[in-house]
Amino acid sequence: MSKKLGFRKALETKLKKSQVAAKKKAISIFTAMSVAHVDEEEAGSGEVRHVEQVLPKGDFYIGEWCDGLPHGNGKYLWTDGCMYVGEWFKGRIMGKGKFCWPSGATYEGEFKSGFMDGQGTFTGFSGDSYKGSWVINLKHGQGIKNYYNGDYYEGEWRSGHQEGQGKYQWQNGNRYDGEWRNGLMNGNGIMVWSNGNSYEGSWEDGFPKGNGTFIFPDGSFYVGIWSKDGKEMNGSYNPSDSSTENPDWDPRVVFLEYLKECKICPGERMSILPSKKMPHWPGMRKSTDGRQRRMSDGKLNCRSWSSDMHDVSATSEGDSKDGDDGIESLCLEDSISRGSCIQFKMSATRQGQTIWKGHKNYELMLNLQLGIRHSVGRPGPAISLDLKSSAFDPKEKVWTKFPPEGSKHTPPHQSSEFKWKDYCPLVFRTLRKLFDVDAADYMISICGNDALRELSSPGKSGSFFYLTNDDKYMIKTIKKAEVKVLLRMLPAYYNHVRSFENTLITKFYGLHCVKLTGTAQKKVRFVIMGNLLCTQYTIHRRFDLKGSSHGRTTSKPESEIDPSTTLKDLDLNYLFRLEKFWFEEFCRQVDKDCELLEQERIMDYSLLIGFHFREVPTPLTSGAVTPTGNGDHESEEAPRLSQTGKDQADNEPSGTSIRLGINMPARVEKTVRKNDETQLVGEPTGVCYDVILFFGIIDILQDYDITKKLEHAYKSMQYDPTSISAVDPKQYSKRFRDFIFKVFVEDT
Repeated sequence: MSKKLGFRKALETKLKKSQVAAKKKAISIFTAMSVAHVDEEEAGSGEVRHVEQVLPKGDFYIGEWCDGLPHGNGKYLWTDGCMYVGEWFKGRIMGKGKFCWPSGATYEGEFKSGFMDGQGTFTGFSGDSYKGSWVINLKHGQGIKNYYNGDYYEGEWRSGHQEGQGKYQWQNGNRYDGEWRNGLMNGNGIMVWSNGNSYEGSWEDGFPKGNGTFIFPDGSFYVGIWSKDGKEMNGSYNPSDSSTENPDWDPRVVFLEYLKECKICPGERMSILPSKKMPHWPGMRKSTDGRQRRMSDGKLNCRSWSSDMHDVSATSEGDSKDGDDGIESLCLEDSISRGSCIQFKMSATRQGQTIWKGHKNYELMLNLQLGIRHSVGRPGPAISLDLKSSAFDPKEKVWTKFPPEGSKHTPPHQSSEFKWKDYCPLVFRTLRKLFDVDAADYMISICGNDALRELSSPGKSGSFFYLTNDDKYMIKTIKKAEVKVLLRMLPAYYNHVRSFENTLITKFYGLHCVKLTGTAQKKVRFVIMGNLLCTQYTIHRRFDLKGSSHGRTTSKPESEIDPSTTLKDLDLNYLFRLEKFWFEEFCRQVDKDCELLEQERIMDYSLLIGFHFREVPTPLTSGAVTPTGNGDHESEEAPRLSQTGKDQADNEPSGTSIRLGINMPARVEKTVRKNDETQLVGEPTGVCYDVILFFGIIDILQDYDITKKLEHAYKSMQYDPTSISAVDPKQYSKRFRDFIFKVFVEDT
């Protein structure tokens, strides 16, 4: 213990000394160096020059300069001692470079819009180092990590954590080789201790779980079922001919003693991310004569060239927030011909109408919340992922009566009497566990003090949608026929989501029914789903894509389209570019998901896509939604993000992980349709933007029933049969995949 304290004090002393030295160095540079001020009026547009410039807050830049911004190679010194040396592109840290912290820590490698992104090496002040692949400040891909305490890891990373195949070597000689998940040993792997003992088998959350064998150096072994819960353990000891071990050896000693020496080192934290240090340049725009000018109001309008996001292992120290929490204000320059700066404002109020007392569905909401609280809070047996076929029986449902005065099993309430039905409760309880949904959090989200929000208008199907206050869950009213479809496909759906962790298909958490009392005896059936676009990033564009063309355009006039508008196939004016790893994973998963839906005779589903511009493109209003086909792409300026957009990104909670379809870094490329309004995929223009991407397959409860067959027959006589949505599931699946694989491409 004393050694650890001594080591920590030594590090703190070293850090303080290095920070003081760095500040002295920066001050000496500022005072000793003469500064050549740049006269922008004399500089020709597009001319790259070498400058030495002191900036308003005392920061210093020396290097190549173009149109009022760093462009080329340059060095930037911050007054707190941080320094960047490397490549710039129009004011952004972009390309290869080196970032140095006051502590002496460094990152050398590739940057993208200020983010550590690509191949790079981080060397910490304490001796920590990581060499490998990065994606938006997170270790992601193949990489080697050397820890300050002497530990070592080589293998795959995802979202800043060890995930996939990897080898971890402890300083004491112990080693693990196998599968990882979320920074812990998870899956199949082998642990070898320095004394010769070893365990080979299944792991879960850093501990043996499931089938496994513990082998002693003399050849004797213990084989069986492993678990931290001693009651679940079951196995047998098999001595060798030369065994020296006690035949009554207790396997719990592995958990209580052996694994205490095998803690994963947390590693060094960055005091601040390079993307958080991105300088803000005075707002400039190009006038029609090509010269740099200030904004028309004469004020300095600061802009940031990057959307900052916290690393899961980073603490951003000393960062202030300037934005107004109530309004997000994106300052977007309109097209050059209009020559003015407009404010594009969005209310921070979220979608939907809050259901307060007096709302027509207030009692229904109370009934729903009471029912969920009863269902989820009801004690049940220990959950096993291996369910019996009887659990999926459509007759497996539980009715509960809720009188206003309460009963033995239900609380008193202020609503009218109602009945509550749970469909296949054990299956959905197990699905929630499979999807890592905590029961307490689930109840708080749906049944807490906050009211639900009803979306302003029902969908085409007549269903109503309700959102929880935290936006995590969506509740949709469904028809009896849809309930039957879900119950019919539930066994196949369960096996599918269990087999494919990255499935893009909607996550279902519960299926219920409220039967109201009175003369109407009305039944309201609803399903609870995950909200695909639950994020604190602003979703700037959203598309619902089916691969059909008939009627697949928004009904809103162009002037009324805003970021909350869901656009359709004929409105699509982007290609989605994914890294090779993600693109291959995406193609595999879409194929697997479509095979399931085709097998279950499902059609009319769609891919919902939402994305957040890491830099807001100009313009984001008219002309960016439905291309005219002859836009002037050369006149478009580089995208930008306003200060309030930056503040919104700063509020993104740490620990947000990257998964297929969730929080994915990608690029979108603008497209145009040329003289063909029915052309589904436009021609690429070469104009690309960095985005955070969200997507998933939704609306999977429509089977090809007699209604859809009649719709197909009727519309086929009036329109091109290949352009309508109502087609046979096999044809629908093929057309859907063909279209999706045209709009999603590998980013080369």
